[in-house]
Amino acid sequence: MTAKAGFGAALVVALLCGAAAGEVCTTQSQMQPAQRSALVQAALDFARRVQGGDSSGVRSLTIAQYAQDFGGIAGAIADTSPKIKGSALQVESIYLLDASVLKPTANGTGAEAAQFFCSLNQTAAETQFLIPGLPPGQYAFAVVSVAGNAPWQLSFLFQQEQGQWKMAGFYPKPLTAAGHDGLWYWTTARTLVKQKHLWSGWLYYLQAEMLLRPAGFVTSTHFEKLRAEQSADAPPALSEGVSTEAPLVVKGKGEAEYHFTGLATDDSFSKENIDVMAHLKVDQMGDAAAARQHNIEAMSALLAAYPELRQNFHGVWIIAEAAGQSPVATELSMAEIPS
Repeated sequence: MTAKAGFGAALVVALLCGAAAGEVCTTQSQMQPAQRSALVQAALDFARRVQGGDSSGVRSLTIAQYAQDFGGIAGAIADTSPKIKGSALQVESIYLLDASVLKPTANGTGAEAAQFFCSLNQTAAETQFLIPGLPPGQYAFAVVSVAGNAPWQLSFLFQQEQGQWKMAGFYPKPLTAAGHDGLWYWTTARTLVKQKHLWSGWLYYLQAEMLLRPAGFVTSTHFEKLRAEQSADAPPALSEGVSTEAPLVVKGKGEAEYHFTGLATDDSFSKENIDVMAHLKVDQMGDAAAARQHNIEAMSALLAAYPELRQNFHGVWIIAEAAGQSPVATELSMAEIPS
């Protein structure tokens, strides 16, 4: 899981209707040449610093709020740098986000949510930004693509201070998982749905969004189409999502019940296919051996309930979580998981 830092890094974005008063988006085709050139140069400068592992250089050009607590960003740079060394960098897209007349909240911590709606090339297509806690000011968002055998994407949120672009958020991510890009997962999700493999299709849609979306506070007409497809084709048990408040309950052998609070994907252990990742709520963890055995039993129950998963994934991660205790993670390939 890639580290992130910046305004709204953990936000789940909803598509809002209507334009927000006072917040203006300017796309790169609408910018003045000097504006566009300055922003492209800033994006490339930051991307080169990340590529070179120059955490101190990035920190010196980061807004004070994040420069003071730089650990998350430094960790992201350290993790990303070796993966993109020597690769070509290209600025893919840039946006100017004018929030200079944004009204702060009563406590002065910034607006509850700044909304920017960016029309693309005078068409009905839009990119939208919904950024919580944003103080009034001039901002920009830039996406830099990193070529290579395993392509990456570096996205930056900038804030303008005294005529200089300072970093206010960093969002690095690979563009492939198990050798495939987001569009492949999107089209494969459709194929799986046609084959009535609804659980696998739902997870492939999820993987597609993870690869295609540059940051959690960014959405677009295309992403909303993807989400609409995922929602329409979701298994009934997933129609409302899976969460701590509404877990997926699966029965195993001996009437055992397993409460899954989250479903996702992971490509850490296989170059050929992705894994299912499931978060499991437990009351007590037990010792290491007992916790691992319980995780394996949960894997077996999940696959018994939804056998299609065996065909479409490399294996299963179970992350067991109990209040006040360290989580226990177990990963096995499908061949290693008992039936």
